[in-house]
Amino acid sequence: MKPDILLTHIGQLATLEGHSDEPKTREEMKELSIIEDGAIAIKDGKILAVGSTKEVLSQVSEEPILPAIEFPDMLAVPGFVDSHTHLVFGGSREKDFAMKLEGRTYMEILEAGGGILNTLRATREAKQGELCSNAFSYADNMLAQGTTTIEAKSGYGLNVEDEVKMLRALKELQSRIPSSIISTFMGAHAIPPEYKGKTEKYVDLVIDEMIPAVAKDSLAEFCDVFCEEGVFDVEQSRSILQAARKEGMKIKLHADEIVQLGGAELAGELNAISADHLLQASDEGLEAMKKAGTIATLLPATAFSLDTDYADARKMIAMGLPVALATDFNPNCTNESMFFTIALACYKMKMHPREAITASTINAAHALDRGKELGSIEPGKRADIIILECPNPEFLAYRFAVNLVHTVIVNGEVVHTKLGP
Repeated sequence: MKPDILLTHIGQLATLEGHSDEPKTREEMKELSIIEDGAIAIKDGKILAVGSTKEVLSQVSEEPILPAIEFPDMLAVPGFVDSHTHLVFGGSREKDFAMKLEGRTYMEILEAGGGILNTLRATREAKQGELCSNAFSYADNMLAQGTTTIEAKSGYGLNVEDEVKMLRALKELQSRIPSSIISTFMGAHAIPPEYKGKTEKYVDLVIDEMIPAVAKDSLAEFCDVFCEEGVFDVEQSRSILQAARKEGMKIKLHADEIVQLGGAELAGELNAISADHLLQASDEGLEAMKKAGTIATLLPATAFSLDTDYADARKMIAMGLPVALATDFNPNCTNESMFFTIALACYKMKMHPREAITASTINAAHALDRGKELGSIEPGKRADIIILECPNPEFLAYRFAVNLVHTVIVNGEVVHTKLGP
């Protein structure tokens, strides 16, 4: 065996092996399959061998292309998979934030020209290149913090031209950054002002014009809908998602975030890949998701930014529902850090640090239908690996608000490191 890269004497190597076909649930979420004094051999962007340093070195017949790199007292985990973001948008909302701190309500901010209408205007005015450059800045920060795969949604254009523009910006971004970018069409994110009071007509626009335009050039792998009171009801969401599925897109939902509308039940009915938020999901809805194999993607930074209650992660884990974590990076929740997300999951949703790591890697990969390619450190999988300056998994959440990344490897290439020249 002659690897391109050989990582050796890793203090603890959390492989998360054995769940490429299905996500981890219940007690499995705490099992990270840790190898002490671990080693990883990488060739042609793939993981070639994993084991103890002694075991892996015994398989090396020729020296690697690069000198072997040692990481004593550090922790290696799969690259973080951020399975829910709104990465592409124009402008920013710091003025909204200031108004919110002064006690202004969401509707008051909206009436003052803020909120999603602010982002809608800025996104429509921005050129594709500007949107791509902004998204690059955010994605690059995420990469430096260990996020090697990012799902990114449209949803701030809310017309055919600007929704397509957002998705083309994501396609351009993929050519500029080593991270894997997975695109989701979300034209059903809000009702644009020109369709106020005409939701059904807007739904027709999404189904009859937006979805065919997106599908024509294969601009999105997934379709997502904000299934929520005052936005898109269950029947409207079902119609949009079924139309997208007919065009070859996979299904996701923003479900039961603010009120218990039945989004979780719809996710189960449609065998959605994931249903996200779920703060108000009913037990029946969660059971429907479990039966369908739908991932529950929880977004604690959203609850933090809105100062609301958090999703009941403990209940979901206890009932055997697979749980993933994501940042929900967006103009109203500018969280680029999976470290912060993991810390919130532990402090506010009482997840164990090892459960949170599982939820940010292999389960998040399944939330993007990528479990066979990403999310664990196993032979044959893509070599997306991060080395962290922490001695064990518990330390990762314990030392919060810090970027613990030492080295980031994406597709077998070292893209960020503190090793020096």
